[in-house]
Amino acid sequence: MEVGLDPGMPTYSGGLGVLAGDAIRSAADMQIPMVAVTFLYRKGYFRQKLDSQGQQTEAPESWPIERYLKELPQRIVVLIEGRKVWVRAWQYSVVGVTGFSVPVYFLDTDVDKNSDWDRTLSHFLYGGDARYRVAQEIVLGTGGVKILRSLGHTEIERFHMNEGHSSFLTLELLEERVAKDKRSTIREADAEWVRERCVFTTHTPVPAGHDKFPKDLIEKALGQRKAFKLKGLFKENVLNMTHLALYLSGYVNGVAKKHGEVSRKMFSDNTIDFITNGIHSATWAAKPFQDLFDKYILGWRQDNANLRHALKIPKLELWVAHIEAKHRLLDEVQKKTGVRMDVNLFTLGFARRATAYKRADMIFQDIERLKRIVAKSGRFQMIYGGKAHPNDEAGKELIRRIHQAKEALKNEVSVVYLENYDMELAKLMTSGVDLWLNNPEPPLEASGTSGMKAAVNGIPSLSILDGWWIEGHIEGVTGWSIDEKNSAASLYIKLGESIIPLFYQSRDRFLNVMANSIALNGSYFNTQRMLQQYVVKAYFV
Repeated sequence: MEVGLDPGMPTYSGGLGVLAGDAIRSAADMQIPMVAVTFLYRKGYFRQKLDSQGQQTEAPESWPIERYLKELPQRIVVLIEGRKVWVRAWQYSVVGVTGFSVPVYFLDTDVDKNSDWDRTLSHFLYGGDARYRVAQEIVLGTGGVKILRSLGHTEIERFHMNEGHSSFLTLELLEERVAKDKRSTIREADAEWVRERCVFTTHTPVPAGHDKFPKDLIEKALGQRKAFKLKGLFKENVLNMTHLALYLSGYVNGVAKKHGEVSRKMFSDNTIDFITNGIHSATWAAKPFQDLFDKYILGWRQDNANLRHALKIPKLELWVAHIEAKHRLLDEVQKKTGVRMDVNLFTLGFARRATAYKRADMIFQDIERLKRIVAKSGRFQMIYGGKAHPNDEAGKELIRRIHQAKEALKNEVSVVYLENYDMELAKLMTSGVDLWLNNPEPPLEASGTSGMKAAVNGIPSLSILDGWWIEGHIEGVTGWSIDEKNSAASLYIKLGESIIPLFYQSRDRFLNVMANSIALNGSYFNTQRMLQQYVVKAYFV
């Protein structure tokens, strides 16, 4: 549903889309014969504006499509509510380190032949009501298969569904199979044929992340399809898009070891493996660190596992690269907010989607205790980023609370909240802070990739043991953990008694943690390793 490829293309809302983009980049680097299909959003997700109290407002984010994408001449038709909806595709080519290219096709319904409403389907990401969403997902799933066929991709061996949004592709494959045999009914053998060709990755243990649509809405949108006769497709007159993908996929995975366990409990009738997420190292390593790796780590771009040799980088040069990245971030903070932060002060970063379970304001639970930490251990400053979904009032309230805490702590802790968090800001933040903070309510963190981006830049994490951090954490070596039983108190103890004193009083030991973050976490939590696992476990089996 979303792919993040360029900061100038607002075709993503956050981690899910950026992960997809990173996977495609690594596929190009590794010369994996892959094509990608997503949606074109002419008005983006939204542009976030914050006032001085942290009140969020949203505006469309139009962008110059022709500057980034090439329109293709092919047109296909999907039926929605009995109407013909015309779909075209725009191409973006992701070129890897050897020049190998992976095409990404962006689907677009804003064409002259369509009705005004149908033209809006490619306007907003995660906008509109259930009818709008169903129509978008028909275009993505059904239209995605049809556009691939029209472009000559007739011999695809595997279809990989990234979340349940594209699950309608399974129904299109079923109907292709039946039409080829000139039959009028679907058999169980047809479903098995589709399963052999479909791979599904589920990304969220949060129920709201799984689209569910009433049967009457689906039947109105799709008409009476042969596939609806398959046993178990609808449960209690509801179509769950995740269940549809699970039902018609031969390989299913979660996105971290823990998330695989949680997913097996959520969907106990299914066999669910796990492949832990990663990041595209060359994209997320800041320029000072790229230069450092180029100097000391031969072939790190071609083989990210070579980052384990980061331990041999001289500590002074590691620190110089870090300070350069930090200057870049703090210069941007001043440009955007007018606040001049101190490059010598310990700096925490927190940037996630602003939603209740991610608990962005947990560090401010006890303001007086924070003041005591500053007095005893040393001053620090905080940089925030993250959008709340337009309909997430609890997420918007979270941003307001952070602004209230900022005012309450103005004499002790400098806090800024950067509006309109995007890939550009993410790259600056994950390379320019001194510590990455992450404290979601477990076990709701499927994986998380922002801490991985920080790690490749030598930034350790202080995080709840959930998602990827269970696998990446070695206490005091790659970073620090927060005890989930008494999270805020644990956070204060680690920050005040271990981390801040280490930063100010034992810089050499802090630099060891930074080097370990790159060598132990950066060398493993990357999309290169991730895609190698998909190739072996899911694609070419």
